[in-house]
Amino acid sequence: MEGHRVLAINPGSTSTKVAVYQNEKSIFLKTIRHSAEEISKYDRIVDQFEFRKEIILNELIQDDITTEKIEAVVGRGGLIKPIESGIYEVNEKLLNDLKEEILGEHASNLGGLIAYDIAKALPNAKAYIADPVVVDELQDVARIAGHPKFERISIFHALNQKAIARTHAKVVNKDYEDLNLIIAHLGGGISVGAHRKGEVIDVNNALDGEGPFSPERSGTLPNGQLVELCFKGDYTKKEIKKMLNGEGGMVAYLGTNDAYSVELKAKDGDEQAKLIQDAMAYQIAKEIGSLAAVLKGNVDGILITGGIAHNPDLIEYIKDMVSFIAPVSVYPGEDEMKALAVNALLVLKGEIKCKEYK
Repeated sequence: MEGHRVLAINPGSTSTKVAVYQNEKSIFLKTIRHSAEEISKYDRIVDQFEFRKEIILNELIQDDITTEKIEAVVGRGGLIKPIESGIYEVNEKLLNDLKEEILGEHASNLGGLIAYDIAKALPNAKAYIADPVVVDELQDVARIAGHPKFERISIFHALNQKAIARTHAKVVNKDYEDLNLIIAHLGGGISVGAHRKGEVIDVNNALDGEGPFSPERSGTLPNGQLVELCFKGDYTKKEIKKMLNGEGGMVAYLGTNDAYSVELKAKDGDEQAKLIQDAMAYQIAKEIGSLAAVLKGNVDGILITGGIAHNPDLIEYIKDMVSFIAPVSVYPGEDEMKALAVNALLVLKGEIKCKEYK
């Protein structure tokens, strides 16, 4: 018996990851990179829908993957309304909220849209999302921003942080729900979360520009200078938002969102590349330190994950600053594809029920 076949789709800010699983075994895995120039052709991320969908389908055709056998297409969750952790079948309400970008633009919005469009063309497939970026487990005190017209919200790499947390829990032979962890996801965007006994009680809003800067996001900027810039009249609202997300961070300083190329330049003696890379590591370490206070110093482990975690120099910089807090474990890359597939497989096997997005 062949078992269940699942197609997993994970659109990120600088890449699209595609995988096909036969039960829990990966039979196809591909990361499709997108340059800043390629992405900049589109005014809105949702406009990339056909472009990314066609790339996925072409890759499957080139590798002779039989799509007719696929029973579930699961996409990374996007910026929908805050919901509890879990897996959701894509319905009209979910599609509309993804298209309308009710909480803003992000490549993850494309996950559910592409999954639904591919699934509807297949004979026996349904579309799902799992652990979207808007998973909200914040403690109430973490929501207070400093003025009643503002509120801190939970938008982070929930899928990978949760998957890595559970992977680490198995490594140390404990339950995720029994651990206090600080997890830093380092990719096109950077999020650092405080996990207390299975719940992410505080995390920076990596999308809107809180926390450390990243390959293409500016992170937290000086408030006064940002306000002055907004009202000088030199930039439109759209241009300033691009500075915060898409054309900030490494792109603004070095003209590239490719952290690996920056790593190579830094190794080769490029002083500006090294300074920016070190500054990013410095800000990540500062964020980790602040979350140690959130957990009142009771930290069982600091986990560093995401694509940039492959950079040994950056990792050593962070370790040098934070290893006094707790042991640092590095899980380079992402376990998001398997996490997506496993969620869908549990539904197909009847072991969990998918939730309804309302």
